[in-house]
Amino acid sequence: MLAVAMALAFSGSASQAQEFETKARQALVIDALTDTVLLSKAADEAVPPASMAKLMTVELVLSALKDGSLARDTFFPVSEHAWRTGGAPSGTSTMFAALNSRVSVGDLLQGIVVQYANDACIVLAEGMVGSEGKFAERMTARAREIGLKASTFANPTGLPAAGNLTTMRDLVTLARHVRSAYPDDVVLFRQAEFEWNKIRQRNRNPLISAEIGVDGYVTGFAEGYGYGIVASMERDGRRVDLALNGLQTDKDRTAEAKRVFDWAMTQFSEKRLFAESELVAEASVYGGDRPTVGLVTAGPVDILLPVKTPAKLSARVVYRWPLTVPVRAGDVAATLRIWNGDHLLREVPLKAAASVEAGSLTSRATDALQELLFFWL
Repeated sequence: MLAVAMALAFSGSASQAQEFETKARQALVIDALTDTVLLSKAADEAVPPASMAKLMTVELVLSALKDGSLARDTFFPVSEHAWRTGGAPSGTSTMFAALNSRVSVGDLLQGIVVQYANDACIVLAEGMVGSEGKFAERMTARAREIGLKASTFANPTGLPAAGNLTTMRDLVTLARHVRSAYPDDVVLFRQAEFEWNKIRQRNRNPLISAEIGVDGYVTGFAEGYGYGIVASMERDGRRVDLALNGLQTDKDRTAEAKRVFDWAMTQFSEKRLFAESELVAEASVYGGDRPTVGLVTAGPVDILLPVKTPAKLSARVVYRWPLTVPVRAGDVAATLRIWNGDHLLREVPLKAAASVEAGSLTSRATDALQELLFFWL
């Protein structure tokens, strides 16, 4: 891989503000429109997801509803295992589904997103694939399909189990995917309460009732790892996604999530670095009818920068040197990594600006000699 460094000129504010610190042990905050990473702290450290694993369970259910393999008016039975492990006898979050009763997929889904109902998770897992174990295997496989690189799941509830692990990066990736893939269904997370079987239960996400613009998703607690949350907020045309973990109490979690959201929404301004299809760099091509090809952006490249801290922007274009023919115009050929100091803001794919075909025998021999000398030196 070859990295080409470049300087990005930008004049920041003259005043120097202290870098923002969060009380969370793990955190990731991303601006949805520009994909700018606003805050990253141990974002790739694996921790038990607790009830935040339920967002992955919801994703599998929504995916099945979308492809037609599952219907909201399908009824699944409440097994003794589901009742004892996640129902009234369990003492955990439950929608109080009665033993041997039958509950619709639509009601079970609402029970998960509003009440974090463990019995609903298990009933859906058993109804869809036969067991919690098989459903957990599907959760992990589906996680890889949608870009979660580190998460593994042992059950659909997030109840303590050795195989339940995730990261803040994966949780934000999952939240963004759910909102993008199922735009008509994310309204479920905004419900202040859910009444089923004459039992009314309030949304367990305290930021929903706070009415500050948060419209999803889920909280969790794992013994020894603290309180966590993955959530999304929209305000004044901007959206921010965050995942926090390692807070000491549920009150700390609520207060810190509010504080981080407020900071993310008020302490940044947008800066355009490159226009759509703008030339960013040239990449070397091996054995082509031309020695280089332009690397261009697929769309505008915008970032958010702190309003009170001078920016120290830099960028690197990373690609496998040299590119080999044939190179097709429009193919992704490199990645632009943008930094503010030592903080990676975002990564942007760069596309080949033109096609490059195989060159003459002489040009290919010359390229081979240059490559040999490069590695020899």
